[in-house]
This record gives sequence, structure tokens and C-alpha cells, in this order.
Amino acid sequence: MATNVQIPPTQSAAIFYQRGGPVEVRNDIPVTQPKDLKPGEVLVKIEYSGVCHTDLHAMLGDWPIPSNVPLIGGHEGAGRIVAIAPHTDTELKVGDAVGIKWLADSCLKCQSCRKGYEPVCQTAKLHGYTVDGSFQQYAVSYAHHVSKIPESLPLDEAAPILCAGVTVYKAIKQANCTPGETIVIPGSGGGLGHLAVQYATAMGYRVIGIDTGDEKEKLSRSLGCEEFIDFKKTKDLVADIKKLSFDGQGPAAAIVAAAGAAAYEQALEYIRPFGTLVAVGLPPDAFIKADVFYTVFYSKRIVGSYVGNRQDAEEALDLAARGKVKTLYKVLPLSSLPEVYHKMHNGQIAGRIVLDMSK
Repeated sequence: MATNVQIPPTQSAAIFYQRGGPVEVRNDIPVTQPKDLKPGEVLVKIEYSGVCHTDLHAMLGDWPIPSNVPLIGGHEGAGRIVAIAPHTDTELKVGDAVGIKWLADSCLKCQSCRKGYEPVCQTAKLHGYTVDGSFQQYAVSYAHHVSKIPESLPLDEAAPILCAGVTVYKAIKQANCTPGETIVIPGSGGGLGHLAVQYATAMGYRVIGIDTGDEKEKLSRSLGCEEFIDFKKTKDLVADIKKLSFDGQGPAAAIVAAAGAAAYEQALEYIRPFGTLVAVGLPPDAFIKADVFYTVFYSKRIVGSYVGNRQDAEEALDLAARGKVKTLYKVLPLSSLPEVYHKMHNGQIAGRIVLDMSK
């Protein structure tokens, strides 16, 4: 589909050329022109992009699955379509606000895709990992997988929902709880956790937050936590969590968004019979050690939750657009990404970072 928007030949983008970095912000990166788009592809002018820990891992190359190099990272991109390839089957139009997510494309034909498990498609393409992502002013994506952003949701607010929001929303759905039941969110004051608290509250669950420090307690309670436990102050976290449940048997689920391995083992101890541990956070070199007898005897479930599918993304964005979820974030220029990575690596980032791609 033709576009009346003037597409420049080059753009600003953040790119790294080898695993381990460094990342460079350059203004001479070629822009894919509309005539070069392949059927099914769209060109999106990125206005804002969130920064995720996964982006840092992609550059460092410290995950078991290596990223492509050279690579433009990013997978929380919010912008507008400026071109659609000819012969593309889509209802999208030039000018539509859309989001570029971690899952760039999948086959939509295999059993996983047909069941709605698109992220685990064996031919999936991943933005900012196996294909270039959203740390650029003009990004190529795929019509079947970009998510339409409600016009009532500002693009800078939408950006973190496209990964962090969708991820925790899907994880809460995976817990398969009933509204009114209690769930625990370790890391409730963190980048993922503060969104999980809001989604869980909006979905009708009672929430207990776990984190440390007065600021994170205040934040957790303000977002919907009915109870809060400071893991550095409690003498017996497992017992304290159980006491806060209505019958002393523990919560129905734990959505573990924390980056520490201990949170997983504790969760298995305090969830109630038939309870669910949903693994979301990715602490390095961590293992979940489960007592097989009691896991079976109490029918406890351990569920890994990756990112959501296309429908999950639509639902997560809708809740944000209706004001049920608000991301705590700071807007910085694209040029600050190397410094953001440095602070992120040293654990000095609070909340989420959103990059303004025009600066």
C-alpha cells in the first residue's frame, strides 16, 4: 500500500556488532523503503520504545539461545504504520497506531500457533533478538503480529505494556484462579511486579505483595496490594504469607516476577493445596527444587509463562487504555541507551525506561 509519508534513506538506531557489545547509537543506519517490503510486512515509524532486561541479555549474549549479530535491539516499540507491502492480507491501514512486540512473526499453521501458543512456534521470529527490533526510527514488522494500540492510549504509555504488561497479564491468566482468590506477587514493587499487581487487581484477585523497603511497600499498597511483606524484615516469610490467607493454608497462586532464585522455592512452600506457582522472572543460573512427594500429595502446579499471544496483547492494551493499569516509567532519549544498559546491568534502574526515538 502506497504511503504519502516521506521516508528518509537513513535513520538513528541503536546497534551492536558483536555479543558482549558495546551498543552504539548511530544516525547512518539505512531505512527499509516501502518498495522493498515483502508481502506480509509493514513499515512502522517508531515513536517510543520501552527497554527490557531481555534487550540487555541480547547484547551481552548470556542466554542459552544466542541472538543474531549485528542487531538492532528492542521489542516494546510503539508507533504508526507508514507503509504496507503489496499483497498483504490485513485490515491495518497506513496511520494506524501499532505495537511491535517480542514475537515478531510465527507461521500461524503449526499446532502451537493453532492452539494460541504462538510464542513457542518453532519458526518464530523475535524482535530485538533474531530480527531487528524497535531501537530504530523505522522498523519492519509483520502485519499478522503487530498489535493495534487504542487511540486513547498515549504511545509512550503503551510501549511498556507491549512486553512487561503482556507478560505479567498472561502469567496471571496461567494461574487459572477464580476472582476473589488471593495471589502473591514477589517483586511487587519492580518493573514487572508493579504491573502484575495492577492487572491482578483489575481481574478481581486479592493481592499480597512481597518486596523490600518503605518506598516499595507504599507503591505496592497504592497499586492494589491488600497486604505487604518485607522479605528483609520477616523472620519466617512462608509462615507469614500463610497467616494472611483466609484459612491459613496459603494463597491460590504466586506470580514470581522477582529476580532472585529464593522466591521460587519459598513460593512452592506457601501456596495452598492445588495452588499454582507461575514462573515469570528469569534469575540467572536458577533452578526450582520441588519436593516431589508434597508436590504430588498437595497437587501443586509449576507453570512456566513466556510472553502472551496476539489476543493477550489486545486484552492487556485494552485494560491500560481504560485506565486500569498505569506503568511507572521515565522517558529518556534514544541516545541515552548505552547509559541505561550500564545502570540496568548494575541494578540501578527503578521502574521502566521508555526511549523517545526522536532524540
